[in-house]
Amino acid sequence: MPTSYLAPKGTPVTLLEFEHAGATLIAETFGDEGPTFLLLHGIGMGRSVYLDLAQRLDGRLIALDLPGFGEAPEPERTLTMERHADLVAAYLRHTGEAPVVVIGHSMGSQIGAELAARHPLLVSGVVLAGPTVDKRSRNIHAQATYLLRDLLGERPLVIWRGAREYLRGGPHLLRKIEATVRHQPERAYARIGQPVLVLRGEDDPLAPMSWCRQIIDQIPGARLEIIPDHGHGTLISDSEPAARLIEDFAAHL
Repeated sequence: MPTSYLAPKGTPVTLLEFEHAGATLIAETFGDEGPTFLLLHGIGMGRSVYLDLAQRLDGRLIALDLPGFGEAPEPERTLTMERHADLVAAYLRHTGEAPVVVIGHSMGSQIGAELAARHPLLVSGVVLAGPTVDKRSRNIHAQATYLLRDLLGERPLVIWRGAREYLRGGPHLLRKIEATVRHQPERAYARIGQPVLVLRGEDDPLAPMSWCRQIIDQIPGARLEIIPDHGHGTLISDSEPAARLIEDFAAHL
């Protein structure tokens, strides 16, 4: 049985294990009033890393463990970003939760972009937080170097939560990273018609300013916000600045 990580004590919560096309995700859902936020985690992570953010957002929250991450079992084969998006879309249709404001962090931003582009009726707005993968650095060595550089300046809480989830990522983590690095999110960006908010931690080496500017240039009306004194884990700890920007974005959809 899945564990509730994010719902405040005493809050009614729904935990669902959803299977589609040979892959399974875990969903934790709670809250009623306000917009519905869908939280998509980064590579090697799981929904539990969003504890701080979940406590700050006012609305209905759907937090997912994607296949092979967190509590979700390994899929039959490693999913591409497009297949991840199709799985999430199938879940949203199954539960009737759409439309949602997608909040995708790191790898989750790539999946969120594909979800918005491939299944536009399910998405009302898109938040791309620490968006990967920089067009000039699409190889595992470069991404690992940037991640190490980011971790050297991160808060201990981010390092602890990230290390725990990476260990849970299983023996196929390298294949999952390869699938993330191979993806070309700019192809999805060009097809997004919903409002988009790009969030970048001021010190985030995995989402350089040049790449974030390319993203907003490809999506008409997209907005870029820089969060001072944050790195790549801007949604994982001290998420108050990000939560405030996300709620303002959602309020104007």
